[in-house]
Amino acid sequence: MHIKKIVTGGVLLSALLGLSACSNMSRQDRNTAVGAGVGAVAGSVLSGGSAIGTVGGAAVGGVIGNQVSKPPR
Repeated sequence: MHIKKIVTGGVLLSALLGLSACSNMSRQDRNTAVGAGVGAVAGSVLSGGSAIGTVGGAAVGGVIGNQVSKPPR
């Protein structure tokens, strides 16, 4: 279990560093990318490293990140 925490932290850190280079992205785009990254890590951890769990978590996280920062109409 200790290794999973280290790997999860490393993935999150690299995702955050990678997103810092995308300064021309809109707030909604950044939140979508962050949501997808966090969802992928969570899906991987919850499914024991399953590829389907990782992809599913990324999809759900991306949608949530996109909708959270959706501008009002």
